[in-house]
Amino acid sequence: MNVYGTEQIRNVVLLGHGGSGKTTVAEAMAFLTGVTKRMGKVPDGNTISDYDKEEIKRQFSISTTLIPLEYQGESGPIKINLLDTPGFFDFVGEVEEAISVADAAIIVVNCKAGIEPGTEKAWEICEKYNLPRLIFVTNMDDDHASYRELVVKLETRFGRKIAPFQLPIRENEKFVGFVNVVKMAGRRFTTLSDYEECPIPDYVQKNLTIARDALIEAVAETSEEYMERYFLGEEFTQEEISTALRTHVIQGDIVPVMMGSGLNCQGFKVLLQAIDKYFPSPDHFECIGVDVSTGERFTAKYNDDVNLSARVFKTIVDPFIGKYSLMKICTGTLKGDTVVYNVNKDMEEKIGKLYVLRGKEQIEVPELKAGDIGAVAKLTVTQTGDTMAVRTAPIVYHKPQISTPYTYMAYKAVNKGEDDKVSTALARMMEEDLTLKVVNDAENRQSLLYGIGDQQLDVVLSKLQNRYKVDVTLSKPKFAFRETIRKKVKVQGRHKKQSGGHGQFGDVIMEFEPSGDLEKPYVFEEKVFGGSVPKNYFPAVEKGLQDCVVKGPLAGYPVVGLKATLLDGSYHPVDSSEMAFKMATILAFKSGFMDANPVLLEPIASLKVTVPDKFTGDVMGDLNRRRGRVLGMNSDHHGKQVIEADIPMSELFGYNTDLRSMTGGIGLYSYEFSRYEQAPGDVQKREVEARAAAKEAE
Repeated sequence: MNVYGTEQIRNVVLLGHGGSGKTTVAEAMAFLTGVTKRMGKVPDGNTISDYDKEEIKRQFSISTTLIPLEYQGESGPIKINLLDTPGFFDFVGEVEEAISVADAAIIVVNCKAGIEPGTEKAWEICEKYNLPRLIFVTNMDDDHASYRELVVKLETRFGRKIAPFQLPIRENEKFVGFVNVVKMAGRRFTTLSDYEECPIPDYVQKNLTIARDALIEAVAETSEEYMERYFLGEEFTQEEISTALRTHVIQGDIVPVMMGSGLNCQGFKVLLQAIDKYFPSPDHFECIGVDVSTGERFTAKYNDDVNLSARVFKTIVDPFIGKYSLMKICTGTLKGDTVVYNVNKDMEEKIGKLYVLRGKEQIEVPELKAGDIGAVAKLTVTQTGDTMAVRTAPIVYHKPQISTPYTYMAYKAVNKGEDDKVSTALARMMEEDLTLKVVNDAENRQSLLYGIGDQQLDVVLSKLQNRYKVDVTLSKPKFAFRETIRKKVKVQGRHKKQSGGHGQFGDVIMEFEPSGDLEKPYVFEEKVFGGSVPKNYFPAVEKGLQDCVVKGPLAGYPVVGLKATLLDGSYHPVDSSEMAFKMATILAFKSGFMDANPVLLEPIASLKVTVPDKFTGDVMGDLNRRRGRVLGMNSDHHGKQVIEADIPMSELFGYNTDLRSMTGGIGLYSYEFSRYEQAPGDVQKREVEARAAAKEAE
């Protein structure tokens, strides 16, 4: 593959709902540009993007795949780095990594399915990152697909930015061509995406006039001179229209709508022309970071004549092909067989060969210029988000913003002795996927696996089995309850043992009451008068307390909010010892705790749920059903409401799946631990019985 300069590169991300046809779009463009000799199909498992065994088995994308295409543009050859992303929300981390290096986006919409939750998510992401975009409508070969109806829905949902650049031509209910609204010319497909000129059918004229007027109005808005000419009724030249539209598309003020049929490979020649003509090269943007040597903000244009800096946006760890760090060159030129400086890790890395990845294929290249995307194999310390630079000019770029995982399950190796293998495999997978997280919950003696959703965790299990040959089971996690008391009691603890020679004797009278501070396990005081318990035994009494609060007598959970006061006791000059007083304290605690109205406390989370207005009633009803307390609701001023609530952590189990089904996948939520509160009677009873049964089984 040739080396391309910054102005010849187009970094384009494919976004859209799962199943809308992104992989087929990528396949058609690869076929047209000569990358493949025949188009692969998702059901046949032979596409460039979905090469992983899991993707072939499940027939949908799981990770972002890079597909570089070489295309002869209007002004010379260009390189299109196509990033094919997953459409299912569980793999949003992959989308976020791709977005962080893309300069433009194609939102793929299935004409028959219309606007889906994934379409809205794609639009929101483009708005957030201010990405130029176009909408490509697939499935135009379907008899029941209404393009006109879809355009109206797009305009209603996304506003005046929507601009149809094409209108369909149908004959005998078949999609045979399109009208180019920009050039006001008919096009009839001949072979695949090739076309010839044809007359514009009469039935298109009405919609064509509306679409054309909107385009010309948008062109007029690019300058005062154009606006004057527009009001005087003057015509714009074809070149003026194209240039003005390019400006608008790059600024994000116009979103072209184009169309095609993935299965018949129709419409992709024009799509490639549009990428060349309307999408920006990286030199339209700035890379923003921090200059480590001064601590000041650093901004620079994508330029290959200055010092090297690049950022790693994705890591691929494969047991067979090894580890690849995918990076976007921000400034300068990266060459093979050089040493670069990892600014985040403060270490130098040896760069061997440079590659451009196309699916699972590695294509060696001599160098990569600013704005281009490539890969380096077997870097030692480099991880996703790290910045590579020159030691004398250390720059750090911001890491990709990755969603926080909130869905979690307890996991366990099926076969004994495989824990280390499982840990190693998960560590590799976490290098690849930043939305995966492993937490060791020592309190409940369980290992927790966090992800974005259940589907992602299911894929992890499958990969562990097939890639790393270890079996793991997932189960409902245990929740960290606490125990405390609700009333004041006074008890005696007496430990007396005689066994030839020295005996053991310790006697304490103690008072237990709520301390009012659920942050601390216990508060210890002594009010002993007259030396009935010598001072040197006070630490032994506290040590006994320390041991007791680790596992409460009610259900074996840690104790909090306890105040223990040593009031009185007695000792034996010979038989008393620290151990004896510790044992006496333990006896007093066990007896007193169960008499002091013990209760279980459950962890409460502060929850925020962001949903479109129309779903607020359903979501609030569901939160009430889960024992949640809704505290308030605020608008985010983008047609969504943020519902704030307090909810028991145990009731959040499975919430991700339920929220998605209620909101069609659009709802988002986040939570953090807030405090402990007394659990209702039925919850306490169930928990105590479950712990008793578990103890018996052990």
